[in-house]
Amino acid sequence: MTIQDDPLQPGPQGNSAYQQLLDEIRDGTLQPGERLREIELSERLGVSRTPVREAIRQLESDGLVTHVPRQGATVRSLDYAEVMELYEMRAVLEGTAARLAARAASDVELDELGVLNDRLAEAGTGSEAARINRIFHATLLDAAKNRFLSKSMLSLQKALLILGPSQLLEGDRAETAVAEHKRVMAALKARDGAAAEKEMRAHIQAAQRMRIRALQERDRTTDENH
Repeated sequence: MTIQDDPLQPGPQGNSAYQQLLDEIRDGTLQPGERLREIELSERLGVSRTPVREAIRQLESDGLVTHVPRQGATVRSLDYAEVMELYEMRAVLEGTAARLAARAASDVELDELGVLNDRLAEAGTGSEAARINRIFHATLLDAAKNRFLSKSMLSLQKALLILGPSQLLEGDRAETAVAEHKRVMAALKARDGAAAEKEMRAHIQAAQRMRIRALQERDRTTDENH
């Protein structure tokens, strides 16, 4: 994988309407609970209703869209328990990936992780930082060299998109993520699988704590507005 690759980008034959809607869910343009109206989307995306319908079906297959009675296709919402379960699984899968990568990663792959983390540090806070962070985690997953783990992680990553914008868009999270990545990489370079898994789990749990605070703030704001 090169540093230009994005793990959730489709190949050349990818559906452009699907990718556009996927991006809008990821960046929060399409919010959980929002209806997906075919006519409105086809006009906005500049395509016929057929690719929009196909894109919605694919998003349903991904678990990102559900059908709500009397509303139709709607961006799925996650309750608090589901969010916790997603992060628990992410800690398990990415922790395992780090442990396997400590054994299987080549020196070139470890160097690539270092380059990506340096780029993340330079990017600071924003969408570019979020993009580089996704590539960092995908590169580490590739370095684990386990196809079944990769497939499971891709499914989980799509479910995480429902949560909206990355935590790296807020405060000093990007800076702390860079430091956490460095601790993971130190364990990888030492070929210490147990330490790599421990540090990766700590990294994911730090992101989970920030997500919990964001959800609590969102719920508090919603209560105040009602």
